[in-house]
Amino acid sequence: MKYRVHSTVAAALLAVALAACGGAGGTNPPIGGGGSGLSAQSQSEMSISTANALGSPMKNIADDNNAISAQSQGIRTESGGQGTCTNYSEFFAPDKNGDANSTERQFFYDAGCTELARDTVRIFTSTGSSSETVANTEKLYAVNNATPIATRTATNTIANATFDANGFPKAANGFDRIDTGNLALGGVKTIDSDAEMVMQPASGGINQYCGDSAGFNATGFAALGETFGWNGGISGVGTRTVNVDRSITWSATHAGTNFKGAIGALSIATGAPNTACPISTPMFTLAGGTSTGTYSIPITATYANGLLENLSIANAQLANGNTLNVSTNTSVPPTNSLFITGTIANGSTQISTFNVDAYGDGTLTITASGTQYVIDDWHVVK
Repeated sequence: MKYRVHSTVAAALLAVALAACGGAGGTNPPIGGGGSGLSAQSQSEMSISTANALGSPMKNIADDNNAISAQSQGIRTESGGQGTCTNYSEFFAPDKNGDANSTERQFFYDAGCTELARDTVRIFTSTGSSSETVANTEKLYAVNNATPIATRTATNTIANATFDANGFPKAANGFDRIDTGNLALGGVKTIDSDAEMVMQPASGGINQYCGDSAGFNATGFAALGETFGWNGGISGVGTRTVNVDRSITWSATHAGTNFKGAIGALSIATGAPNTACPISTPMFTLAGGTSTGTYSIPITATYANGLLENLSIANAQLANGNTLNVSTNTSVPPTNSLFITGTIANGSTQISTFNVDAYGDGTLTITASGTQYVIDDWHVVK
């Protein structure tokens, strides 16, 4: 299966915010302790790039998880969906507008399904006995806000698949999926990213899969005269496991490279799609820009009826000897902004922290300066 990203970053907003806080450019003194030797601005840039590196696969996994037929696995009943509130979500088939060959999935901030968080409409078109295209439109809502704060549009191309009645590919038989799209804030394309994934046929309730992706901030940051991007993929193969309680666990190590460049200099290069694992030549790579370092992030994420219920990352390796650790706070609801907590550090020195809910919305905080950035849909956007 193949996919693309929605979700993460803005390394540049940091310059504006830092300037407002009394420190711009490289004039901030290095931060002591742990031998990080990085200025506050450098710590901000690295933290935002790390958020992107993590956000890219997290958004892809979420999209892939909800793009697979759950009905065929007995996880949820989708045929003739009537909008029954289940685990913070409702499902409609056809969509609430009554469009032919469509479905609609709504996620909510409350268990009673009264305060909307996400609204995704997909319209699918058959292109053959084992292939189709899907047009996705996802509206993102903030807490207590009836107006969307962002819209994500994407086109999926699915091949080598067996579909259920609602056009979802069945994981048991495997399939290939390509996802191309963008996240727009205020009608302006902000995050541009593409991805692919190859899902191999299941064996004993476990699928092996692989994929790659690339993306960048399309608007860039005028204060820095730069924009930031990333490309990477799964090292070897990952696993998708159907658990006894019918939750789904995705586990893989995601490795790649972060980039920066002049505004307008970055783009996504597209090659040939893949149909087997592991992937040696990725379909999507970033063109333009200069590498700012590599990363290797082992991710284990579990979803229950489409909603993230647990995320674990232990000692992910980042540029300059930095590390990332992420945990889940199960004492709060998944829709709480403190549900997922991440810490970026250099030795014993904490560089930054972030907190997000199960939808990937929250805040990134730079330890040195106290500067905060908004994370929407697993991407730092402002």
